[in-house]
Amino acid sequence: MRPNTVKSITRNHFLEVRHQTELICKSLKPEDVSIQPAVFVSPPKWHLAHTTWFFEQFVLSNYKSNYSVFNNDYAYYFNSYYNNVGERVIRANRGNMTRPTLEDVLRYRTYVNNHLAEFIEEGISDEISDVIEIGLHHEQQHQELLIYDIKYIFGNQPSFPVLDYNVQLQYENREQEFLKIEEGIYHIGHNADDFCFDNELGRHKVYLHDFEISNRLVTNAEFIEFIEAGGYQNFNLWHADGWEFVQNNNLKRPLYWHKVNGKWMHYTLNGFVEVNGNLPVCHMTFYEAFAYAQWKGMRLPTEFEWEVSSNKFNYGQLWEWTNSAYLPYPNYTKVEGALGEYNGKFMVNQIVLRGASVATAKKHSRSTYRNFFQADMRWQFSGIRLAR
Repeated sequence: MRPNTVKSITRNHFLEVRHQTELICKSLKPEDVSIQPAVFVSPPKWHLAHTTWFFEQFVLSNYKSNYSVFNNDYAYYFNSYYNNVGERVIRANRGNMTRPTLEDVLRYRTYVNNHLAEFIEEGISDEISDVIEIGLHHEQQHQELLIYDIKYIFGNQPSFPVLDYNVQLQYENREQEFLKIEEGIYHIGHNADDFCFDNELGRHKVYLHDFEISNRLVTNAEFIEFIEAGGYQNFNLWHADGWEFVQNNNLKRPLYWHKVNGKWMHYTLNGFVEVNGNLPVCHMTFYEAFAYAQWKGMRLPTEFEWEVSSNKFNYGQLWEWTNSAYLPYPNYTKVEGALGEYNGKFMVNQIVLRGASVATAKKHSRSTYRNFFQADMRWQFSGIRLAR
């Protein structure tokens, strides 16, 4: 990670980010916060506690003199994947923890908030400010994951609950055009003084051939055409792994979609509604995005093509699958210790997505941001932009 070099962290900014996490959860009931319906989903209560543990582990325990941890067991309960700082509950078992209770976790958040806000007010070094900034960006990433997980929890209940938090896709309101990008040598990677993650660094040159890229995302109506044309049954459109995934999971439609009385319906955080053909199709696996592009006689852009052309179209509705493996840039450097586990160790068997989504925190949308997921993941807010 490269922290902001322009300004230091303020008490108000810290508390605003922390409050936003709780705002997402404000309409949840105690019964909602401990459930884990799938291994890739974390209970909302766990997110509330894990993001708190991050500040306690990496800031207060390391830098604040005479700080007493809230509960010695919480490091084991709420560590995610940081091997450098000890053992942890495995991810698949997060939903088994009915204790600590939601009330305990909220008291934990208040305790850490009060101590860290006071610590900031006392005056902190640039080094400490940098770690707090990383923690705030980490929490904002978890705010987006929280929305994914809440939607998966609610979307697999027969009552299809509504979340009292606005997450709404918009029409892109433009005819599809393909933007031409000339061949040439282009610079890739972050090149400013503001915050970025370490996987955006290692600015370097790439050569790109001529290509064209769509000025908008694929819509629900366009994807319905793929379904009705037998796209999920045509093995010629899919990678071998993708076709195996389709067969093993009996995949016939996007996540949260249902055919009811001849109409396509789907769950949104605003309830169970008819699919709007004008909105971008959401919750795509990489496999589905690739197959759709094949069906259209096109392809997905590489992450470098996407970055170079991103100033020519609007992005930020959905994370956009690229056809690039998640790999380090030239001269990528992993920091020492636990924070070095943040990105580097995941640079295998993952695909890069670019842009942002309607669930992404403000200021996390930039042309160099490299998100990444396994090819079969679709609970994230992911869509398709075509290239040729």
